[in-house]
Amino acid sequence: MSGPLTDADVAPWVASLGLPHLVDLHLHFLPDRMQQKVWAYFDEAAEHYGTPWPIQYRMSEEDRLDVLRKLNVGVFAPLVYPHKPGMGAWLTEWVLDFAARTPGAVPTATIYAEPGVTSYLGAALEAGARCVKAHVQVGGYDPRDPLLDQAWGMIADAGVPVVIHCGHGPAPGEFTGLDVFEEVLRRHPALTAVLAHAGMPEIGLALDLAQRYPRLHLDTTMVGVAFTAGMSPLPDDWLDRLAALPDRIVLGTDFPSIPYPYAEQLAAIAGWAQADDRLGEPFLRAVLHDNPSRLLRLGTSG
Repeated sequence: MSGPLTDADVAPWVASLGLPHLVDLHLHFLPDRMQQKVWAYFDEAAEHYGTPWPIQYRMSEEDRLDVLRKLNVGVFAPLVYPHKPGMGAWLTEWVLDFAARTPGAVPTATIYAEPGVTSYLGAALEAGARCVKAHVQVGGYDPRDPLLDQAWGMIADAGVPVVIHCGHGPAPGEFTGLDVFEEVLRRHPALTAVLAHAGMPEIGLALDLAQRYPRLHLDTTMVGVAFTAGMSPLPDDWLDRLAALPDRIVLGTDFPSIPYPYAEQLAAIAGWAQADDRLGEPFLRAVLHDNPSRLLRLGTSG
């Protein structure tokens, strides 16, 4: 059950678990100019976050897709996110086109607190979007903004998950904090939401929220890896909490802009499973495939 040591180990390790492939609910593909700007921002991470952030998979779109194929990431949600008004509609159009031309990519959408958000969100849901990305930290908007209230309701009614980065990590924003997003959950209890990065650094609070809201999930993005161990340690009762919520944890990685190999995230998840008899291989299969497949409505063959 030991996790993969290198990326070359990932595909055979996945097969050893009896899985057809990995399903990654949280990774990113962006228009090339925007992707280059994101990487340039991370190149200055020491200034922004106080630590260097070397990009592990700084390569062309074609090469990144080839990496995913070799890792046996058979299905993935390519997430996009705007940082200012006026970007949400064209980014959603771009990612829908990307998914249509890319094997394994499911159609996604994004939102921003702006007039017209319900128009492009509604069009995307009608076109078959299976996941929505909301990035409170980068967008700098309030998720409680009345402009978004109808959008949250539309997402809830459609039954698609929204992957939301609303935690304070890696740096707090004006409207970050799980207490802020809980106000949205109170108004929209039917919303299927996935807390990106397990709500880091408030992981314990994220788990508390998952206990209170049965449609709330946590993704594994950057959770439990060496890079984040100092800034966002796991709670002391982490394994107990996982054992109580095995169907609410889903694979996410933040590929390609991670400062370590993809295999390291999988090794962290495998370490949790190996450390507790209540988890084991059933937990791995759930997190790496079954839970994200259910959220994306992929069916039994997904």
